[in-house]
Amino acid sequence: MADVHDESTEIRCQEKSKGGLKYDVILANSTATPPPKRAKSPVNTSLSAEEIEEKLKAAEERRMSLEANKMATLAAKLSKIEEASKKKDEQTNVFINQTKEALDQKMETHIEKREAYITDLKSKLKDHLEGVEKTRQSLEQQTQEIEVAVKEKMKSAAAQRDENMKKMVERLKEHVDLVKKVKASQQEKVQALESQIQNKLHLASTRRTQLEIEQREKLKSQERRAEMVRQNKEKLSQSDEQQTAESG
Repeated sequence: MADVHDESTEIRCQEKSKGGLKYDVILANSTATPPPKRAKSPVNTSLSAEEIEEKLKAAEERRMSLEANKMATLAAKLSKIEEASKKKDEQTNVFINQTKEALDQKMETHIEKREAYITDLKSKLKDHLEGVEKTRQSLEQQTQEIEVAVKEKMKSAAAQRDENMKKMVERLKEHVDLVKKVKASQQEKVQALESQIQNKLHLASTRRTQLEIEQREKLKSQERRAEMVRQNKEKLSQSDEQQTAESG
């Protein structure tokens, strides 16, 4: 009957700094002190063929039992490796989801701030335009009042009509010129303010595009890391299957 040698299996697990687990499965000969050999009993030449067959069958059953114990031990250790790898995958997925949620929240906050800023600028522009409109209406009212005053004085002062009319026309002309200057100045301010708003909107849009690009790059990096972990797990599984096949 052939001798059956026990083999001890050692599994080493090491966590990498950048994610993932490294497993070393070592199959080695047992270092335990072998049991003392029994003295060979004298061969009984009187054994029948049936007895010899039973002894061979018992020896084969012991060998199969040892092999089954070895396979069960190896399967249990491989199961622990699989559980550890699954747990690491779950942690990686949780990290990716948390990172994505944080980036989405940051982007939403940025968009809310930008929209609030634009709303505030529009409100200020509206208030400014309302002030310009009030000024225009006030100037028009003053112009109408002056025209009324001119007409009344023309009626009540016939003797000085020509002189008074000349002065009033000059004042009216000066006032109209002043109104034109004020309106031109207000229009320039409105155009300048609109240009500033457009520039700020353009800068905000550029920044938003940059943040979206950065977010996509970070997500791609996380996906590459997850793919590397998955490939390492597949390589480890293939190596374990190969070693299991060789030990079998």
